[in-house]
Amino acid sequence: MGAIRDWATPENLQPEPITVEIWRDLPEEFCRQVEVVSGQAVRCEAPRRTHQAAARRLAAVIESAAADYVALHPGSCLDVSNDFDVILWEVPTATIRRPDLALHNYAPDEVRPPPAAHIRVIIEVVSPGSDKTDRVEKMGEYAAAGIPFYWLVWIAGNQVASIDVFVIDHAIEAYRLLRTLAPEDEVSVLEVPVRIKVPWSQLSALVR
Repeated sequence: MGAIRDWATPENLQPEPITVEIWRDLPEEFCRQVEVVSGQAVRCEAPRRTHQAAARRLAAVIESAAADYVALHPGSCLDVSNDFDVILWEVPTATIRRPDLALHNYAPDEVRPPPAAHIRVIIEVVSPGSDKTDRVEKMGEYAAAGIPFYWLVWIAGNQVASIDVFVIDHAIEAYRLLRTLAPEDEVSVLEVPVRIKVPWSQLSALVR
């Protein structure tokens, strides 16, 4: 409590909204600890080991799918990133989120953070403290930004228990549930936006 009281002084209030231009000039160590919502810095909670492992293993699954797609479609260029910044919008005030994982069109370094228009699939691993943020706040923001697919990854114990796959419904500008993937399938296969095989054996025993 004492540390909070020492920090909570008027001079420590955020002096102005964070814009994309300001964000690009801020120290990387600061940016890795916060997201920007309507111009205001929001602290990110440090993920648990199971959370990190699930994101890392899913990244390998998505990277394999992206490589297969590029091999079948010469000239296409897909990339996979984890724990990186995405600009959802800049006006009236900037909102910049840091998703766990995304499949996106290639963006050169000068187009970073990439805008939402580059993102094809965005994935959030749900942690005990992030349920409302991932399921309500971010879901609404990602839909408003026009990101086509959104995955919510649920962990139970030491394994991924299920994955809810949402697709944007442009008529209502919101996501609708496309399918829930579960370990009972052994290998779950999605055909959109690229063919993705989810081998559940790789999503168990997350922490050894």
